[in-house]
Amino acid sequence: MSGSRPVAKRVGVSVCLLARDEEAELERCLSGIDWADEIVVVVDDRSRDGTERVARRLASRVERRTYAGDVAQKRYCASLAKHDWVLILDPDEVVPPRLAASIRRVLATPDDAAGEDVPSAFRLNRVTYHLGRWIRHGDFYPDWKLRLFRRSQARFVGRDPHGRVEVDGNVGRLEGELEHYSYRDLSDQIERIQSFSEQAANALVAQGRPFRIVDLALRPPARFLRSYFLKQGFRDGLPGFVISVASAFYVFLKYAKQWEKVHLGPAFGSEDDAA
Repeated sequence: MSGSRPVAKRVGVSVCLLARDEEAELERCLSGIDWADEIVVVVDDRSRDGTERVARRLASRVERRTYAGDVAQKRYCASLAKHDWVLILDPDEVVPPRLAASIRRVLATPDDAAGEDVPSAFRLNRVTYHLGRWIRHGDFYPDWKLRLFRRSQARFVGRDPHGRVEVDGNVGRLEGELEHYSYRDLSDQIERIQSFSEQAANALVAQGRPFRIVDLALRPPARFLRSYFLKQGFRDGLPGFVISVASAFYVFLKYAKQWEKVHLGPAFGSEDDAA
């Protein structure tokens, strides 16, 4: 029609994930992002279940790769994306309708209409389901994660296992919550704590950071006090108490393993180190 305004074309987005032994979780995650223009999955070559089979059925591109650390893997996965806008997800996360609508709304707004202050990235507020309930206090919530960004203006930095995305430009926030089904049960959480504390201890040693007894003695109780009282973990009932204790245990293990590696040597390495 003469004089009508052209309809802005939505910008494409690539969703990128890393996966290892997460067959059920990956299917739930990928099934909820069928609106994405591209889904890229990098499967850890140590994976032994049907993770790769699910990925090849539901994703646009799948690659099997030797694990090189979380930061390096995510950097590689994002490099495979064909769109500039990238959404990073974990297999145990789900994008519900409200958050999906927020993402699509952002990508449907042309830059020239958004003004000079258009963000180069967006943070998503993640809420975790654990021990029978959604956890909305303590160290678990709010949990703003920078997950949606322009690849041309972003980079992965930091140390394993908790690297981060650093961007050039403004960072906005999206409406809606990213649902996180992080742990099957408490035993699963303890297994993750073992793995994450091992990686964190290795990073401390690699950086040459000296072991300090004050870190081992004071940081774990400080973490508990922060999680349970300052961040009101007690409002989540008994699950809030258990989570706060587990968080303190992670901190204790991180520094205890640092001491072990520095003072007792490589003979006390992890299973992953020996593999």
